[in-house]
Amino acid sequence: MNLLPEHRALQHERAPRPLPLFLELVRRTAENEPEVARQALAGLHAYARAERRAPPPARAEAARVGPAALRDHSGSGPLAVLVPSLINPPSVLDLDEQVSLAAAIGRMGRRALLLDWGEAAGRADLSVAGHVESLLLPLLAELGEPAALIGYCLGGTMAIAAANLATVERVATLAAPWHFANYPAESRATLAAIWRQAAGAAQAVGALPMEVLQAAFWSIDPQRTVAKFAQFAALDPQSARARRFVALEDWANEGEPLPLPAARELIEDLFGADLPARGRWSVGGQVMSDRLNVPTLHFTAAQDRIAPAATAPAGEKIDVPAGHVGMIVGRRADEQLHRPLARWLAS
Repeated sequence: MNLLPEHRALQHERAPRPLPLFLELVRRTAENEPEVARQALAGLHAYARAERRAPPPARAEAARVGPAALRDHSGSGPLAVLVPSLINPPSVLDLDEQVSLAAAIGRMGRRALLLDWGEAAGRADLSVAGHVESLLLPLLAELGEPAALIGYCLGGTMAIAAANLATVERVATLAAPWHFANYPAESRATLAAIWRQAAGAAQAVGALPMEVLQAAFWSIDPQRTVAKFAQFAALDPQSARARRFVALEDWANEGEPLPLPAARELIEDLFGADLPARGRWSVGGQVMSDRLNVPTLHFTAAQDRIAPAATAPAGEKIDVPAGHVGMIVGRRADEQLHRPLARWLAS
């Protein structure tokens, strides 16, 4: 299946990044499942042509430190700070009215503050630990009262670190890794190989481009990457499900580059050396532990390939029958995530 001439125009439209790798995945699929490949290409064109709503205006700032801000989303009452990953924009936690975690927390009798890490250029010298020490901790201090921390993916790992060093009310993590050695050996080896290939270029520009991280994610489950576009081709473009797909793919393709010190620490120290689980990850000169002296709850996703349940921190767990992103924005997020989280926050 010759893909490039027919799809060259997509280079100038909205398309998955990196597009050449996506087309290569489709080509491989075509060898055994040509109909799935054809549907995936139809889905790719539908995604590129889909209407986009204008982005909402930025929320008011409750606190700012350097490039990072806590944005006031909804609700009143005790504070709940949502800590997203460094790898993609925070908007996944407020994707639309039906699945917005930030809005749901506002309905739980909490004031929801969503952390916006800001542009990568303003964080170029920060490691993962540096983001905690230099941005997250000062932001929490600005609030003047202990907050509940709710961290998603790497944001959950960082929320646990912050709770080692600051007074917080409680900590919930959502699909957050801590025991990195529990990733499949093949996934860790693939990430290490991608890093070896990209490290020189990352060193030259001072950051790891989002396209490299996207390639790493796709390598975990390439069949699903193709299949989801094939399924999108069959949707009514005006349906809520189709609009959510477009918003979610835009989110996945719009991440800031990962600052070089953060990329190096994430891949070499966390994934490579498993420093958190070994009690050797240090933030601000103090070794981090996932055994906190405040209430903790960890939501894991049973179908998660990005942060498998086996990598979760120690403590009470609730397993959600969904994938890494589906647990946040899936059609059953209210039932599977929002309601148990609300009960725990009220306990």
